[in-house]
Amino acid sequence: MSPTTKKISIIVMFVVIGFIAMQIPFSKLLGATNLRFSLFDFYGPIIGAFVGSLPGVLLVFVMQLVNWAINGFQLDTATIIRFFPILAAALYFAKHTRWTLMIPLFSILAFLAHPEGRNAWPFALYWIIPFVAYPFSQKYIFARALGATFTQHALGGALWIWGLNMKATLWMSLIPIVWKERLLMALGITLTYIAFNYLLSLAARAVKLEKSFLTLNPKYSVSETT
Repeated sequence: MSPTTKKISIIVMFVVIGFIAMQIPFSKLLGATNLRFSLFDFYGPIIGAFVGSLPGVLLVFVMQLVNWAINGFQLDTATIIRFFPILAAALYFAKHTRWTLMIPLFSILAFLAHPEGRNAWPFALYWIIPFVAYPFSQKYIFARALGATFTQHALGGALWIWGLNMKATLWMSLIPIVWKERLLMALGITLTYIAFNYLLSLAARAVKLEKSFLTLNPKYSVSETT
């Protein structure tokens, strides 16, 4: 198998797994009537960590587009809004740069610029978490996952309030719930990353894939002596 074929096979594997993950519901999306999180919310954010930030974001975008096409394009506001936040999570998780903090910063400002958002300003305090997690994100996978899922949450919240004009009372009622949901999401992202890092290290070793194609964490990879 040629190096190019090996790389294409890995990319196809990412896409297939992503599509399958989108079909498996995880929990209902807070504030929505018929939208749910899927296992893709664990899987999507980690891809850029392996293939690079921009290729990872592009892959997540393509996966969602393909899934959207296969399941029928729905042009309602809620579905369209759901399309973008996971791209922000993928970027935060993949790239250790302060520029990714512009997403939660923009989201806070956009949320507070809305009349309902100003009346629910304590809700936006959740989006300080990506800033707090950032200094620890290179050393601790869970910190990176926590920053990523709250970056996703921040962009989603900003888009949601402007797109659907959700009332301040509802935002405030969600404050005691969000931390539980996002801790679970961060844990899911962390475990998914560790599992895929190990499996990809096995696959890369089996097909003798050049190391420059995939960025793997040695801590969670198969031992070279195994």
